[in-house]
Amino acid sequence: MGERGRLYIISTFNNTLVTMANSEGEVVVWSSTGKVGFKGTKKSTPYAATLAVDQVVKQAQELGMKEVDVFIKGPGPGREAALRVLRASGIKLNSLSDVTPIPHDGVRPPKPRRV
Repeated sequence: MGERGRLYIISTFNNTLVTMANSEGEVVVWSSTGKVGFKGTKKSTPYAATLAVDQVVKQAQELGMKEVDVFIKGPGPGREAALRVLRASGIKLNSLSDVTPIPHDGVRPPKPRRV
């Protein structure tokens, strides 16, 4: 698999998705708060995100992953918790990027009201 890889964390208000890819971009391990066993509103908690990230990191370490580039997307509550687990895991973080899309102009305003 290789020693370098990419870790993608997508944190929404309802779920947290974690994907580990190798340096070529091929998905190796993935998990989510739903896959870990949480349902409903419990999926959107920071604790559920920590378990999902921990599961991915352990499986990646078994496959020989030693250093990762991290890409975080979204405004959800699992962002910070996921990073805390990563720092404590022993995997070396090469880079940390926030790839959350930011609107440049927004939507078109409504037409003026006719009375």
